[in-house]
This record gives sequence, structure tokens and C-alpha cells, in this order.
Amino acid sequence: MKYAHIISDINNKSLKIKNFLLSKIPVNSIKKSSLIVVIGGDGFMLQTLKKYYKFNKPFYGINSGNYGFLMNKFSKKKTHKKILYAKKIKISPLSMTVKTKKGNIKKGIAINEVSILRQSKQAASIQIISGKKKIIKDLISDGVLVSTPAGSTAYNLSVHGPILNLNSNKLSISPISPFRPRRWKGKIVSDNSTITIKNLNVKKRPISAVADNFEVRNARIIKIKTNKRLKFNLLYDINRSLQKKIKLEQIRKETS
Repeated sequence: MKYAHIISDINNKSLKIKNFLLSKIPVNSIKKSSLIVVIGGDGFMLQTLKKYYKFNKPFYGINSGNYGFLMNKFSKKKTHKKILYAKKIKISPLSMTVKTKKGNIKKGIAINEVSILRQSKQAASIQIISGKKKIIKDLISDGVLVSTPAGSTAYNLSVHGPILNLNSNKLSISPISPFRPRRWKGKIVSDNSTITIKNLNVKKRPISAVADNFEVRNARIIKIKTNKRLKFNLLYDINRSLQKKIKLEQIRKETS
């Protein structure tokens, strides 16, 4: 390994890991480094990816949060070798374009999912279109998720959405607490699809659109598609790849 640049969350556990790594691996500025080591949880990793992806460096995450699905497990043993022999995977995010109630256009990217959420005590009333095909005319619910394979084990899993293989070339559309139609379980579509979500009652039933942690309130029309021109390079320990983590979650869900 040449040089690494270390970016750490500010909690005590993250800072302890950072201080340990500073004594074990050669570090330098982002521009002069061959990779970026990110210490924190999944949320911190998502923030860091979006902030620093333009440097075109691979990211090696070390978990200091809770589950840390996007991260690697920290170990004081052979830290240098783990990073050196980590395997690289490429994932593309979702691009979200939102037209608000006032006609403003807001844009964001999501590595995990785009969440459409009710903004008040009133349930959302939304229409979902994939390409030119109307998937559902009027969904009354708390909202809906559009998830990538990498994000299918996050919020999507908690609303009983399907777990997607990393190389499936699919997106998951999953309702959140659907009221009408009550039995609608969602849909899996191609990642070449452009998904359009319309608020059918902007005045009475406001909704917000959230790309990971970037929120746009009072959304009228949301367009979502995979940005295949943008690639995030993630590094994983040989025995703890993202593909293996997804497979383990699939097995856990099937046997639970």
C-alpha cells in the first residue's frame, strides 16, 4: 500500500481507531493517497462517499457504529494486510430529481434508497410509473421506497422489501405501511428504468423526498433513475465482501 487518507467520525470509538491506524499505516493528503479509509457507521460512510467521490479514490470503511453493513470489521491484527488485499466493488447510485409544490427543482443522489414519506398526519396519495407503464394508480400509504441492491438490506428490509443481489441489475419499489391497496407488496424493476412518483393531492397530503439523508419537502413530482455514469469504489476484506453480506441477509430472512 502506498498512502492512505483517513477520515473519521468524531465519537470516541472512531477516534481511538484512527489513532491506532496512524501508527500502523502510511498516511497523506487525499490527492496524494491511493485510498481513503473511513471510520464510522453506515451513515457517516454515505456522507463521506458523496463528499469525496470526485477524488476518484477507493473507500475502505471501518465500522465503529452499530451494524455497519457498508463497513469492514475493525481488528488490531493484520490491519495493514487487510487493507492491502481488500477486494474492490463498484456501485452506482440513484439520481433523484424533485419538482416541488412551488415549481423549484432539487436534485440529489442516493447510494441506499430514495424514500418518499408523508409529511403530515395525512397518509400520502401517490402514483408510481416505471418508464411509460403505470405500476400503481393511487397508493395510500405512509410512503414508498426505491432501493438499490446495496441499500436493499437497509430501510428497504425493515419495510419487508426484497433483498436484491448486488449484480441483479434491479431496483426494489417497496410501500411503507400501505393502506390501499392493502395487499400491494411492491415491485422489482430493471435498473434501466426511470421511476416517476407523483403526489396526487399536493395541498392536503404533502410528501417529502429523501435521497439517503438529503430531504426535499413539499414534493410534487419525483423522478428516480440509476446514474450508471457515476461509480463508487468500495473495498472489502476478502472474507467479508458486500456480496457475502447480502447473501447472509437473504438466508437470515428466509429462515426467520
